[in-house]
Amino acid sequence: MALTIQSFSGGDVAAFVDDLARLRIAVFRDFPYLYDGDLAYERNYLATYSRSEGSVFVLAIDDGQVVGAATGTPMVGETDEVKAPFLAAGRDPAEHFYFGESVLLSDYRGRGIGVKFFEGREAQAKKLGLRYTTFCAVERAADHPRRPADYVPLDSFWTKRGYTHHPELRTTFSWRDLDEAEESPKPLSFWIRDLRS
Repeated sequence: MALTIQSFSGGDVAAFVDDLARLRIAVFRDFPYLYDGDLAYERNYLATYSRSEGSVFVLAIDDGQVVGAATGTPMVGETDEVKAPFLAAGRDPAEHFYFGESVLLSDYRGRGIGVKFFEGREAQAKKLGLRYTTFCAVERAADHPRRPADYVPLDSFWTKRGYTHHPELRTTFSWRDLDEAEESPKPLSFWIRDLRS
């Protein structure tokens, strides 16, 4: 079976939730997220997305195994941490489609799958009549002790996809890093694309 990219909405993704939870934990252990994941939390998080009206899951499936995934949902249904920077800046969350994450096993990177993930989520935003797509990325210090010597940020990839960094739109999410005993807040900033330009 060849690798396929498929989009699912809402409850249609239920059969893949455990695969997606394990995938998020595996990929987000790497820099820059360094996330010490928990399967129960992941299942709950993904269930919230699957119940969100207008959400989309874009999955990369190889021989029946989920090897990559990207999620998106209308921002109006997102948490206060996501919406607050937009409201404070006078931007209407109802015009934005929010990308939750994009995770892909390392063996599958460099094959154009990331581009397909963006295209699938942007198609959903257009279908819903939303003008903007957006996501946030964690910010880590350049001298972070866990930063790999060969680490390359994804900024140039995002820019090529038409996204502009908006460092003035900032939020914090809390999670436990691999070397932390408890959760701590992490700074993130947003990238936005105007789908009409």
